[in-house]
Amino acid sequence: MMMATNISVRCSFRSCCSRSFSVKAKVEVKCLDDAVSLFHRMVRMNPLPSVVDFSKLFNTMLTMKHYSSVVSLFREMRILGIPIDGIILNIVTNSYCLMHRSDCAFSVLPFYLKSGILFTGVTFTSLIRGLFAENRLKDAVELFKKVARENICEPDQVMYGTVMNGLSKMGHTQKALSLLRLMERGNTKPDVNKYNIVVDALCKDGNLVAAINLHNEMKQKNILLNIVTYNSLIDGFCKLGQWEKVKTLFSEMVNLNIYPDVNTFTMVIDGLCKEGKVEDAEEVMKHMVEKGVEPNIITYNAIMDGYCLRGQVDRARRIFDIMIDKCIEPDIISYNILINGYCKEKKVAKAMQLLGEISQRGSKPNIVTYNTILHGLFEVGRTGDAKRVYAEMLSAGPKPNICTHSTVLDGYFRYGLVEEAMSLLNKLERKRENTDIAFYRVVINGLCKNGKLDEAHSVFEKLSFIGLPPDVRTYNTMITGFCIYGLLDEAKSMLRKMEDNGCPPNNVTYRVIVQGFLRCSKFSEMETFMKEMADRGFSFDASTAGILVNVVRENPSVLDMIPELHSKNKY
Repeated sequence: MMMATNISVRCSFRSCCSRSFSVKAKVEVKCLDDAVSLFHRMVRMNPLPSVVDFSKLFNTMLTMKHYSSVVSLFREMRILGIPIDGIILNIVTNSYCLMHRSDCAFSVLPFYLKSGILFTGVTFTSLIRGLFAENRLKDAVELFKKVARENICEPDQVMYGTVMNGLSKMGHTQKALSLLRLMERGNTKPDVNKYNIVVDALCKDGNLVAAINLHNEMKQKNILLNIVTYNSLIDGFCKLGQWEKVKTLFSEMVNLNIYPDVNTFTMVIDGLCKEGKVEDAEEVMKHMVEKGVEPNIITYNAIMDGYCLRGQVDRARRIFDIMIDKCIEPDIISYNILINGYCKEKKVAKAMQLLGEISQRGSKPNIVTYNTILHGLFEVGRTGDAKRVYAEMLSAGPKPNICTHSTVLDGYFRYGLVEEAMSLLNKLERKRENTDIAFYRVVINGLCKNGKLDEAHSVFEKLSFIGLPPDVRTYNTMITGFCIYGLLDEAKSMLRKMEDNGCPPNNVTYRVIVQGFLRCSKFSEMETFMKEMADRGFSFDASTAGILVNVVRENPSVLDMIPELHSKNKY
């Protein structure tokens, strides 16, 4: 009897400990250190907490985005021989996928087999989502087909949605539509969310006819449309400026007791602003407030951007201040919109003032902020301030990108700081910073404009060796440099080299060449290129025609050399 009582007491104690632990697990984990500390206390407990408690801890860590720590603690569990279940394995699989390590996620699958745990749709949905996140579309689709074909598990709504969403986001809208049709014929019928994925993809492709047809089909099949369906359609028609269609959709959704939300109104406001109809956009904002829908940061940003696009930065600033008065904290996009507006109006002092305000309000400038400020400073000739901002960026700001370096190099070349520009170029090349053909075009153009033709040609010649074969715009930049300085033989040689290297000249190429020969009064050779222009269907632009008119005034005989030029331009 005493033994039975002791066992009962021990069982009660265990049950009490387990309950106590479960309560603590919910409130103790506030950060990664808490989670790791709790895990190590759990593995030292005797008896061990249940596998459910371990899965709850792992799920908390997953929610907190501590993916690598989930994997690390899972390995410790395996070494200690602590039992696992399917939930834990799914969490680990998902953690690997969220780390963009789907290869490691697949290595978890044998644990299911060894432990006798059945695969579920959750497992393969995580894997498929991970493959899409790594742009491995073919592998993701193949895995989905394998799961369905071999009856590994029944694809559910979530798995279908993951595949359709992945296809849509990677531009394969027709494949997503085909999968929707496949679902319609199968056991798992598509719900409104699956239709919405395809409707949204069609709208983003600009295929509004197909989107409306699918929307009508949904109504015929008695699939309950929702706010997501209408927001996709309204956004699509706003982008095309088809406001009558937008009004029709608004009326239709209200008749179905689906009321516009802040996203619906913001899409309309943004569309109007991009067309320059900012006053109309403000009227829509007033209307949404009357309907009890409060504008959010995205709404205000759209209005600000609309005014900046029209060059009315002061009115944009007024919207910015109204937003703050309403206790809506500006985000970095708000600041970037205003800074860009001020820079375009060459009010760089106000842009710099805003740059200082960002940190004061507890935010941080991002790469767009710095690139905009740098471009604005160079535009007004404030090279000293631009150098200081660039240095600040290197020491404490976000890492400069190709756009940053291109802006700084272009600024240096523009104000004749060739040595500083080349020093920066050499430094970037030594550090193997990312570059592209547009970046080197800035360098070649800058050297040409500063009369450094040999250096420009040297940079041009090395492009193919570093895996960046010149495109037509780069050839045109080099040819322009030669023509400006009267090096017409070099320009002609470069033109012929384009053809040999599989980069056909375009209209701009010939215009530049013809202008060069016209300026140097090389009329006989000019005639050859003008005939080539005509044969290729190219034509003069206004600047070439202007030069030609001036030449003909002094040399009327030149008029006889002009072939019949086609009006059709080919680029």
